[in-house]
Amino acid sequence: MLKACFIGCAALLALAGPSLASPLADAPGDFLASYTGPQNGDLDILSASVRFDGSHFHLSSTVNGAVGSTPGALYVWGINRGAGLPRLTFGTPSVGGTAPFDAVAVLFPDGLGRAVTFPLAGPPSITPLPGLVSVDGSTISASFQASLFPTSGLAPQDYTFTLWSRARVSPLMDGTNAEIADFAPDVGGMTSTVPEPGAWALMIVGFGAMGAMLRRRDRLAPAAPGAQA
Repeated sequence: MLKACFIGCAALLALAGPSLASPLADAPGDFLASYTGPQNGDLDILSASVRFDGSHFHLSSTVNGAVGSTPGALYVWGINRGAGLPRLTFGTPSVGGTAPFDAVAVLFPDGLGRAVTFPLAGPPSITPLPGLVSVDGSTISASFQASLFPTSGLAPQDYTFTLWSRARVSPLMDGTNAEIADFAPDVGGMTSTVPEPGAWALMIVGFGAMGAMLRRRDRLAPAAPGAQA
């Protein structure tokens, strides 16, 4: 019976649908032709995913090497909240024509990060993201409140995201688009996956039933010889 419960819970996980969707895959070795830095594995994006749970965004990406192998490497999530512009086309060289954004989340291999929002007029607003970035081998992730990126017209679950890697390896290149190594996705942006309330309710019921079954099994189990009440 316990085995049947585990099988049932696995089926409920499958019903969760979008919340467990596979990450976006990015082709290995597809460095930009305009990129002039080292083509190291930690700058080569292999996959990326975004999940929105109603209050927080959870960003995760995997690269083709240990995160932090390249000095000066960083990872930038461009976020379109509704007023996105192809801002990277304004730089030199012009890149990212299909990546409009009006905010970015910058993740560093040392676990630090920053949230940057671009208003319609005036300087950008920068907020540190201490303790919100984690690195595990070739994966770098971050979770932060959606309120750090207030809407510019879109609902948070409809924000679009683009990820690019960057290597600041020379003061002469600092700030130029020639530092941008790889994009994911290569064209357009990705939207976040959102858990379906009905699916989560089914999962909670399923895990509750499994817990009840385990407690019932413990009550019915015969006492060990010599055991005292």
